[in-house]
Amino acid sequence: MGIEDNSEFMQALSKVRHDIERGVYLPNEKLQPLYEFAKIYQTSQEMMRAIVDQLVEERLVTRRLGVGVFVNPKPIYSSGIEELGSVSEMIKKAGKVPGTQFVAAEIVEPTKSDYNNFNYSDLKLIARVERVRTADGEPVVYCIDKVDNDVVPVGHIHRQDSIFNLIHTITGKQIEYAHAYVEPIGYHDKISQILNCSPDQSLLLLRQMHYTKDDEPILYSENYFRSDAFQFHVVRKRM
Repeated sequence: MGIEDNSEFMQALSKVRHDIERGVYLPNEKLQPLYEFAKIYQTSQEMMRAIVDQLVEERLVTRRLGVGVFVNPKPIYSSGIEELGSVSEMIKKAGKVPGTQFVAAEIVEPTKSDYNNFNYSDLKLIARVERVRTADGEPVVYCIDKVDNDVVPVGHIHRQDSIFNLIHTITGKQIEYAHAYVEPIGYHDKISQILNCSPDQSLLLLRQMHYTKDDEPILYSENYFRSDAFQFHVVRKRM
């Protein structure tokens, strides 16, 4: 029988988990050394090591090599990745106020990837916009959006937070679905600093090509989410 099957282990794990969830240990707080932590919960160091391992697996804490164990902030947004919505909608659902800080807006020549993504050869110019999305003033997502500049001119994007709503307002077309790819990445020299990430904090990169109900590709986006602020999951079913 492994230590994780032990009732004493389960009771101690439940106590530590409960204390973290009710705020005994604050977000980003460094936990005591293992021997002190074991004394607090009246367990052995071996059992406490297994408890911390489990908490790391549950993403309640993060172990920073050579530094210690830190409490993870609760994500402001957690949802199935199959649910499509704009970043503004995600932040609103979390009960936060969305905001936007513009970084850059430019008209650029289409790349080979742009021709493939938008799937038509007469694509002339791309409106490319970089923005920082905030939740209650805190930077949480770095967004890079691309649209056909003939469809949505770059100058209009400055005027509205939600690019989903802007596309609908200008074109009358609604985004219905997207092909999405999720990629965890490490520290990014530019984006991690803008999002106030610690050196060992990862980002979640969500690449998406958005389509209308008529299967027209209309928006390409790369969104870099702070991993402590957003969690995505997938519901999988047997076929």
